[in-house]
Amino acid sequence: MDSVLSNKKAICIFVIPTLIVFCVIVFLPIFMSAYYSTLDWDGIGKGTFIGIDNYIKLFSDDVFLKSILNSFLFAFASIFIQLSISLVLALILANGVKGEKLYRTIYFIPVIISTIVIGQLWTKIYNADYGLLNALLKSIGLENLAYDWLGKENTALVCSFIPTLWQYVGYHMLIMYSGAKSISDEIYEAAEIDGSSKINTAFKITIPLLKPILKVCLIFSLIGSLKVFDLIYVLTNGGPLHATEVPSTLMYSSVFNSYQYGYGSAMAVFIIIECLVFTIILDKVFKTE
Repeated sequence: MDSVLSNKKAICIFVIPTLIVFCVIVFLPIFMSAYYSTLDWDGIGKGTFIGIDNYIKLFSDDVFLKSILNSFLFAFASIFIQLSISLVLALILANGVKGEKLYRTIYFIPVIISTIVIGQLWTKIYNADYGLLNALLKSIGLENLAYDWLGKENTALVCSFIPTLWQYVGYHMLIMYSGAKSISDEIYEAAEIDGSSKINTAFKITIPLLKPILKVCLIFSLIGSLKVFDLIYVLTNGGPLHATEVPSTLMYSSVFNSYQYGYGSAMAVFIIIECLVFTIILDKVFKTE
């Protein structure tokens, strides 16, 4: 094995084909999108080169700026609510509660359900006429609180957050739970001998040792929020009146509904750069010695 690893020709033979496939699949579409973003093109005829006009139009578009704000709100809610709930559940389960495997499975079930199914399910829950939420409110005498949850601007965005948070809590919980379980029992035994309480042990030992795991969850959660599409598309399609619009739903609408292929490509490039920049920032912030 050592002779193979020291042979540069052998390394090239194994690595270059994979590198070529990776570049074709990952980088070529990005470069093509960047090129299309400089065109005034409907996706069918011949495009006209217009330079950075699509990007100038992008940042003077109030709907697009609102979609960026919505994606940041999604990211904020995912990081401070979703990850906090996931961490608490992971620490409780890793501490060895009765029925640990059962709870672990139950929390993970939403992760394996199709996002489209989850979107349809919550659409039925929120429905103003026959939805479960309004039916529940009416059954306990709070019919005055019954509302068209996804049909009103002031509630649509928050109601779109909830299914997203619900779906991925189990995903992050399982990653953190696995990290907590990998910590040596000897460390906990030493803390117990020193008289450390469970909460003190969690804050002084478990969470600091989970720093690399938390970094991974943070990046997944942030990037997932910035490029969220499918659940929003099923729940509201960006409405009402762009109240739940995010960059990816606006990009889809520009390309496939308005046939503004160049403008939509500019949005795609923005999403890629946005995700890359935040990933680099998080990597610097959580850089380990």
